[in-house]
Amino acid sequence: MTYLVAHPCIDIKDRACIEECPVDCIYEGGRMAYIHPDECVDCGACEPVCPVEAIYYEDDVPRQWVDYLGVNAGFFDELGSPGGASVLGPVDRDAAVVAALEPQNQA
Repeated sequence: MTYLVAHPCIDIKDRACIEECPVDCIYEGGRMAYIHPDECVDCGACEPVCPVEAIYYEDDVPRQWVDYLGVNAGFFDELGSPGGASVLGPVDRDAAVVAALEPQNQA
């Protein structure tokens, strides 16, 4: 089991979750953050600090964002397990689903 980042994060990337994560498993993509499913220790520290409520425990993902389980995991298909987001730094790409979306309004 793991946590994941869903649609509300797209084009926001507040970074509060990245700063809060004690195991450095939240990676910054081009348009949103992604939680590495194998590096996450399920502590939940990231969830309450997300200002847009985009982080969910995988069993609690709202129906409209259940596909983000695969989106988060798929982001790491090429990257593998780098051993920490701070080691890798920001990645200038996103999962195909996210990259294909129109820019989100930040009203």
